Amino acid sequence: MPSFARPATLRELAALVGGEIVGNSELMIAGIASLEKAGPGDLSFLAALGHTREFLATGASAVLVGRGRGSAEAEVTVVLVDDSHAAVQRVLEEFFPEPDVKWGVSPGIVVGASVRWAGRIAVGTGSSIADGTRLGSGCVLGRNVVVGKDVEIGDSCRLDDGVVLGDGVRLGDRVSVFSGARVGTPGFGFVTSGKGSKRMPHPGGCIVGDDVEIGANTTIDRGTIEATVIGDRTKIDNLVQIAHNVQIGTDCILAAQAGLAGSTVLEDGVMIAGQAGLAGHLRIGAGARIAAQSGVIGDVPPGATVSGYPARNHRDVLRQVAALSRITAILDELEALIPDDGS
Repeated sequence: MPSFARPATLRELAALVGGEIVGNSELMIAGIASLEKAGPGDLSFLAALGHTREFLATGASAVLVGRGRGSAEAEVTVVLVDDSHAAVQRVLEEFFPEPDVKWGVSPGIVVGASVRWAGRIAVGTGSSIADGTRLGSGCVLGRNVVVGKDVEIGDSCRLDDGVVLGDGVRLGDRVSVFSGARVGTPGFGFVTSGKGSKRMPHPGGCIVGDDVEIGANTTIDRGTIEATVIGDRTKIDNLVQIAHNVQIGTDCILAAQAGLAGSTVLEDGVMIAGQAGLAGHLRIGAGARIAAQSGVIGDVPPGATVSGYPARNHRDVLRQVAALSRITAILDELEALIPDDGS
């Protein structure tokens, strides 16, 4: 199980997360683990009521529990918190700090003409930075990172191993791009004629706002004429495809394997679950929710929750599923009335 950088008393942990201890406040905690895997000296957490059985049987020394989740039934020491997920995040930040950065430019990297940076940066082995690129202070580039021409990277950005930024990409401040992601690749646009399909040039670029995260092996295409845009604080999971000219607002969340076709617009606060697919030229209203594996072929109004294929109001989908279940039961009853000899 993951071990803390240093042991701590439960009293210290509770003060860190603003929690209330029910039990022994002097317990020493040296690591964190799931309810099922935790043992003596471990801190665990109750994330949902569906894990109550595991909570009651856990071997952890202490458990972070949201207020009102039935802690009185447990024999283990608990720390009551307002939000168990937020409390776990705070503990992980404190006791599993990021490794120290080795500042400086590794020998042998390729740096083009007129590349500029402000303050200290770190660039790993095998990386290359093309002509005219500007990097802000505190940027960390891993190994084998490729940065195209005339790219602008804001302060405190992180590009992990194998990241590729295409020509003209703009990253805001505190952007994290995880291993293998491609930002600013040519879009999938062609003009078809009797002589076949000819690729459409994509000079539009790609603009990424502040505090954005882009997951491993995600691809974000550049625009044809106008830029593809990712708004501030949006979080994008691994293996997501964002096509040319897509416009994503602020505070959106896109889970793994979601795919957005060209020129679709996500307004602020949209959440898209895993493996959902969105057709092109759609508008998804602010605060809308797209359920996992949904196929969205039309606009979605603000605040709506849709699911299924074709995606439609989630409540309607649930009613239809329940109706089909009832129809199946009726068919079973009718078949039971038919004599075995078929007469």
